[in-house]
Amino acid sequence: MPLHIHDTLRREKRLFTPRDASRVSLYVCGPTVYDYAHIGNARPPVVFDVLVRLLRRTYGADHVIYARNVTDVDDKINQKAAREGVPISEVTARYEAAYLADMALLNVSRPDIAPHVTDYIPAIVDQIQAIIDAGCAYAAEGHVLFDVSSYKNYGALSGRNLDDMIAGARVEVAPYKKNPHDFVLWKPSKADEPSWPSPWGEGRPGWHIECSAMIEQTLGLPIDIHGGGIDLVFPHHENEIAQGVCAHGHAHGDQAHDEYARYWMHNGFLTVDAEKMSKSIGNVLLLHDLVQAMPGEVVRWALLSAHYRQPLDWNQSLLDQSKKSLDRLYGALHRSSGIAALDLDPPADFLKSIEDDLNTPGAMASLFALSSEIERGMTAGDLDAVAQARGRLIACASILGVLQADPAAWLEGDVSDDLRVEVDSLLEQRAAARAAKDWPEADRIRDRLNELNVVVMDGPDGATWRMKG
Repeated sequence: MPLHIHDTLRREKRLFTPRDASRVSLYVCGPTVYDYAHIGNARPPVVFDVLVRLLRRTYGADHVIYARNVTDVDDKINQKAAREGVPISEVTARYEAAYLADMALLNVSRPDIAPHVTDYIPAIVDQIQAIIDAGCAYAAEGHVLFDVSSYKNYGALSGRNLDDMIAGARVEVAPYKKNPHDFVLWKPSKADEPSWPSPWGEGRPGWHIECSAMIEQTLGLPIDIHGGGIDLVFPHHENEIAQGVCAHGHAHGDQAHDEYARYWMHNGFLTVDAEKMSKSIGNVLLLHDLVQAMPGEVVRWALLSAHYRQPLDWNQSLLDQSKKSLDRLYGALHRSSGIAALDLDPPADFLKSIEDDLNTPGAMASLFALSSEIERGMTAGDLDAVAQARGRLIACASILGVLQADPAAWLEGDVSDDLRVEVDSLLEQRAAARAAKDWPEADRIRDRLNELNVVVMDGPDGATWRMKG
């Protein structure tokens, strides 16, 4: 089936039709690099990496352009740099490198473009000026604020009514604001903070305008797909639309939102043991720590195990099941490693699932079905069936971004050279004992392998092994 995605703005699943099939554009809000990312931060890049892989398969790798920004100026960045007594660039370079290294362990491909806010300050200033010229923003006391009342469709993405928001506002209103929900496009910097020149004085951009300007500069408007976490729908993405369309004089058009992004996608929240992640609770799990303790593919599989729009509860049971699932798939590939995989497309049931708004749980079921086909083919000696199933399994896995490791190395796990030598020796002794029908010796070797926590898998090409999960 053709790709259908759930559009947050229209609140329905829609057939995806790019503006230009020769240049499909996707933008996803990326990291603010002041610390290590937590596991919730990892869900959007993994989800949208699957989408990018699917788009590239459908339209061709050269016809998809994917941008994921880096926020490298921010209050938290400024605070950390001040505490450490270093420039903000030192802080951001450190944590961006860590983020990219962690993403690589999750098999997340790098975006085609990774715009950094500090490289786009002139473009941001120009866009702010265009919004002022359109009558949708005003300067006051060194600030520039967006006038939300000037944009007819404000609230359409999040489903909020502007009049109700204003009436129910409980925020402290700065004296220079026309109404409580006007938001900052430009603000003055403190004496010890980074700043840039502008027509409104030395300062720095507000958070929302950064993405709007970088999208226009790197991808052009309108883009095909804008993605991010559900927590960004309001106010960040709501404000992005308002800025992006008002900068081009579309404030009063009924279809103004189409001039910015044609489809909006948002992934659901992630909880930890059924609780929201919070520093006060002490349950914030850093991705950097998780990928040191377990294979990155286990983390990736776990993140994809629920539909991306649904909540996902992170717990030990989820990780254990994810590891077992990957062990099963790697086991099938390992036991059939002597048979070359055919270069085939994914099967129809896999494509039906993945093209149905990235139904990854349904797509995963197809992988298990293919692994069963491999096992049946190996048992029956049907090498052609095995070659076909291997090819389709690998094709499916390439879209999900899994099964990228060497099967033998995966199944052996993180074992020492001494253990590997001992196990290989024991398997040779076991084969000799069984050939000689020396069953007591075979039993002794089996017991030793159990002591070493090793699982032996017999196949037509001999025995292979892995560590118990």
